[in-house]
Amino acid sequence: MYYAPKEHNSPHIHVYYSNDTAVINIQDGELMDGKLPLRQLRLVNAWIEIHKEELMADWNLCQNGEKPYSIEPLK
Repeated sequence: MYYAPKEHNSPHIHVYYSNDTAVINIQDGELMDGKLPLRQLRLVNAWIEIHKEELMADWNLCQNGEKPYSIEPLK
C-alpha cells in the first residue's frame, strides 16, 4: 500500500508476484488493474479477507498522509 493523501481510487493494495503486478480492491477483492496467476490471486484474496480491518485502518491512515502500520505478509 502506498500512502498518498486523498487517493482518488477505491481502497486498494498493490501486489507483486514474479513479473506480474496487480491492483486489488480491499473491499471486494476485485482485480482493478494488472494480472496475477489465478492461484496467487486466490491467496491474496484470502489474505485480504483475514486482514480486511487492518487494511482499511491503514487505508484511512494513508488518506491522511500518515504511515500505515505493518501487516503480516502473505506466506
